[in-house]
Amino acid sequence: MSSIVEVEKLALDLPERERAALAANLLDSLPAILSDEDEGVADAQRRDAEIEADPDKAISLAQLDSRIHGRRGR
Repeated sequence: MSSIVEVEKLALDLPERERAALAANLLDSLPAILSDEDEGVADAQRRDAEIEADPDKAISLAQLDSRIHGRRGR
């Protein structure tokens, strides 16, 4: 068995909180070159233009809160 498969199996056996911490640490260890050069501004502008063109694509803050609270109940 390759070492990456072994590591993945061990990681997946961790409790959720420990897996989340491990994932965050791994993402933080990647070079900054993998991030957007404009820090996501172009994507935000594109999404804003989509919402301006079709407001039905957006949801209200209340709808977002409702969805978040609904997920917690699962």
